[in-house]
Amino acid sequence: MIANESNVCISVDTGGTFTDAVVTIDGTIAAVGKAPTTYGGLVDGFFGAVQDAAKSLSLSRDELFARADRLVYGTTHTVNAYVQGKTAKTALLITKGFADTLLFREGGRPQEQTFEFNVPFPGPYIPRLQTFEIDERIDAEGGVVRALDESEVRDTLRGIKREQFEAIAVALIWAPSNHAHEHRIGELIEEELPGVAYTLSHRLLPIMREYRRASVTALDASLKPLVEESLGAVEEEVRRAGFSGPILLCTSAGGVVPIDHAITHPVYLMKSGPAMAPVAARRYAELEQFRGDVVVVDTGGTTFDVGMIQDGEIAQSRITWMGPEGIGDLVAMATVNIKSIGSGGGSIASVDEGGLLSVGPRSAGSEPGPICYGKGGTEPTVTDAAAVLGYLQPDFFFGGRMTLEVEPARQAIAKLGERLGTSVPQTAEGIIRLASESMIDAIHGLTINAGIDPRESVLVAGGGAAGINIVPIARELGVKKVIVPRHAGVLSAVGMQYSDLTFRSEQAKITNSVAFDAEGVNEVLTAIDERLDAFAVKASGEHSAVWEREYRAEARYAGQVWEVEFKLPIGGHGVTQEDVGRLVESFHEAHQKQYTFVDRDSAVEFISWVGVTRGILDISNSTAPAGTWHGRPEPLAIRKCHFGSVEIETPILAMDDLPAGAIVAGPAALVSPTSTLVLYPDSVARVTPHGDFVLTVGEDTSTPVNHPAEGNVHV
Repeated sequence: MIANESNVCISVDTGGTFTDAVVTIDGTIAAVGKAPTTYGGLVDGFFGAVQDAAKSLSLSRDELFARADRLVYGTTHTVNAYVQGKTAKTALLITKGFADTLLFREGGRPQEQTFEFNVPFPGPYIPRLQTFEIDERIDAEGGVVRALDESEVRDTLRGIKREQFEAIAVALIWAPSNHAHEHRIGELIEEELPGVAYTLSHRLLPIMREYRRASVTALDASLKPLVEESLGAVEEEVRRAGFSGPILLCTSAGGVVPIDHAITHPVYLMKSGPAMAPVAARRYAELEQFRGDVVVVDTGGTTFDVGMIQDGEIAQSRITWMGPEGIGDLVAMATVNIKSIGSGGGSIASVDEGGLLSVGPRSAGSEPGPICYGKGGTEPTVTDAAAVLGYLQPDFFFGGRMTLEVEPARQAIAKLGERLGTSVPQTAEGIIRLASESMIDAIHGLTINAGIDPRESVLVAGGGAAGINIVPIARELGVKKVIVPRHAGVLSAVGMQYSDLTFRSEQAKITNSVAFDAEGVNEVLTAIDERLDAFAVKASGEHSAVWEREYRAEARYAGQVWEVEFKLPIGGHGVTQEDVGRLVESFHEAHQKQYTFVDRDSAVEFISWVGVTRGILDISNSTAPAGTWHGRPEPLAIRKCHFGSVEIETPILAMDDLPAGAIVAGPAALVSPTSTLVLYPDSVARVTPHGDFVLTVGEDTSTPVNHPAEGNVHV
């Protein structure tokens, strides 16, 4: 039961295969839930996961909603709409002469297509026929070169109305320097097309690079009708179920925003789900008092996501491509730096015409899912390979609610083996190994480019499929310490519990260290503060939060093309000429860290100014503590598992039976309702005081490992 004075928070993460729910009571994880994601109606999977969590608390779904104080939701709806081409019919209004901005992008191509000139170049996100040129012009200094022709704009808007467009994006050249024309077009839209969704670039992202600003504006506008409808439906359903508290949505920056803010800024939701795993990983690393670099991996049913934490901060990026890099569509907002590949538990294994085995990027998803799920799947997946090798337990999978059908999976893998000339165990091992290599490459690609040596980092592994192969991944990387949370299978949903109300506002203002325009910069910082204040005031109406604020800038050396973001060594009281030296030194330090060199003889150009406000909501001081030692735990079963060329009798242990301080040496399989952790023969797991698992890889497990109270606990 939940005491009346308890604080209850529900978080729900909709993934590509499963929807996860986590319930905390007074900051402690009290229940988790999992349900297949329902593609026909995402709300069904949402409520299925909450129902599953409520059941473990002996509550009905509606009783849990009625007791909850806060709901945090992470949705893939925006990404799904983009991928499936189900966004709104959107018009783009842009300065005359710049109609092909979305087509040309930034002139890049994917690295693997550099010399493939026969590959067709994709069209713009908003088709050329839906792009309307506006006869106006602002210069770089904000001066009006050509006045806005309001009559022409009205005629254009009336044509848009006749063609029944559902949304409008407005991205005029140099609008960040002077937004008067964009602002007026917004007023005309409300006069001519009342109720039609629109986005003005200077309100959303007032930066200088016109493609980046136009791209994110177009994406935002095209998502507004869909997000308003879908989130409105979720809100209506949870209110009907008895929930009366505030609803928060996860953003790609690793924070949360109120639902009304998400509806008016839907582009913030793009790729928001993967952004929550590093939030959880940072908490788990803090619990283990680890202060170094952290690499976090989240292995779901569809994708494998990698993120990083450096110096206690989650690594972020300004370059997030939807689709192929260089030729997709750019979300040029600060987002958690995540590298995703199509390699997860549901990734499909196949043999090509040349007789080579491949895994992914196609996924079986949750419908029909892996063959062993017994839901009509016909193509073998990574999950099927794990089941055939004995790593997944047919009777204990999904908390016993799903019995795995291993034999059909074995038969499908045998067919692959016939084409490869390998046995069933060898083929299944090959599938796991190939998936692991892809994951290792993804980790190397992100960490090495950031100057992180994985061997000197701690690895935090989450996702329902992470435990299948995290040991061989760590072994290959040379990582000695791996943290696997007890609730690894719902890692992103856990991260939502620890996320803060976060809003970032930025504005372009170009100046340099030689002739620094302190007055102009302070005007920009004042405008940023006003926007941060407005967000905080509105969000504080429903949330009790402790607010903090920081300021940043983007700068570069004279002659460079790209900027480096760094923290401003000042408070919120403006910049003076005396501060310029400190700003320059802070930039040098950031440049040294990112590129390993500085140029102290060069002038520094400051391009954009940033303010970030955070409302700290987290009341969680720990994850659920483990139980007390009650003697040697009894295995649920003993099963034969394949490790390399050897088949070994392997104990299957319930995670909930392992108390704090317990040590388990591989081979073993630790199971919970949401995940399975496979301990290979060269690995050892220690249960932390909070009930999580710290793995050491490469340990000699030939001798028993001692438990301080119980003696020989070698399992």
